[in-house]
Amino acid sequence: MTKPSMSMSSFFRNQFVQVIMLSSIFLQIGIWVRNFAILLFVMEKTNNNPIAVSLISVAEFAPIFIFSFIGGTFADRWRPKRTMIWCDFLSAISVFAVLLTLIFATWEAVFFVTFISSILSQFSQPSAMKLFKAHVPEEFMQSGMAIFQTVMSIFMIIGPALGTIVFQRFGIDIAIAIMGIAFLISAAVLTLLPADEIISKEQNTTNFVEELKEGFIYVWQQRTLTILGSVFATAGLAVGIVQPLGIFLIVERLGLPKENLQVLLMVNGAAMFIGGGLVMTVSKKIMPQKLLAIGLLVNAISMIGMGLSSSWIIILLFQFLNGFFMPCIQIGINTLILQLTKSEFIGRVNGVLNPMFMGFMVITMSLTGWLKVQFSLAILYIAAGLLFLLGAFLTSLIFSHSLEKEVDSVQE
Repeated sequence: MTKPSMSMSSFFRNQFVQVIMLSSIFLQIGIWVRNFAILLFVMEKTNNNPIAVSLISVAEFAPIFIFSFIGGTFADRWRPKRTMIWCDFLSAISVFAVLLTLIFATWEAVFFVTFISSILSQFSQPSAMKLFKAHVPEEFMQSGMAIFQTVMSIFMIIGPALGTIVFQRFGIDIAIAIMGIAFLISAAVLTLLPADEIISKEQNTTNFVEELKEGFIYVWQQRTLTILGSVFATAGLAVGIVQPLGIFLIVERLGLPKENLQVLLMVNGAAMFIGGGLVMTVSKKIMPQKLLAIGLLVNAISMIGMGLSSSWIIILLFQFLNGFFMPCIQIGINTLILQLTKSEFIGRVNGVLNPMFMGFMVITMSLTGWLKVQFSLAILYIAAGLLFLLGAFLTSLIFSHSLEKEVDSVQE
């Protein structure tokens, strides 16, 4: 069914857009308090042990690889609104359960806060994508993605400071309680979403395994989606290398306090905010595959620059450059997925492609502690840059492949 056209002002008045944006704000509060409170708490408990720090990232991203296939398939079977509400509610319950464990048992329970909420996000995120495709007109998809990316960028600026302040002033117990409350409020806000379209039993006659197979076949049969899968894999390897290393770039390379990590991320977030706004204004003029290629190329340059620099100012400049073009990657990928995927396959396509990124990221992330012992920070950052460069080359294969035909076949 063709969605009616709307102006940008009516786009912001759309009930779905307003509710999702408000829910995203509370989710980002919970996520950033979680990320920094747990990071600082674990570093405090383990005396900056690199393996313990990398385990935080593994706890966050490993479930994405394991549960993405399952979550994406069930997201196509279940009602998306109901799924998102239950996921946020269960995330809150799990956080409060971990809080009790932390108070009465062992501090290592903090790893499960990240682990459990990461599992549930694999059911919620593809449901949000399905609703986005259902409620946002085609011509506003890329602009809409830019707007939501801007919301995330704002929290890239204020989130690190928020998480650090909460942990330093109130401690880990209060920080975890704030996470749970934020997830509960998000679940309450999501109840305001438009009602789900009820799927009749006649429409859903296949079993879970059959639908899972259909998802893999669907991706394999569309050349652009298979190319995106290879881009996801190379980018995942690159991100997995550098994800846990930012803190060591600061404390070892530069000899600065670990709290400076929040400055690095705030600069990145400010750049993402500016870059996301720019992409939003020019999104209708640039094809999503070009946005993706540009973002990957600049990421490659930024990683190599950060790996070779020993100046705090220069590293901040490369971090700004990296953040400024990061929305090009995220918006380009999400727009391509939405444009090239039928509504009934959104969850499964996410379930197939996300593990290509997350799985390879977890592989290198879990090895980062060992890699850091074997190689210098410069070599690791340069290796990440070369992998991003390979991703940009793979993306260039899409340039010679016409998307119009595939988009038309999806809309039929």
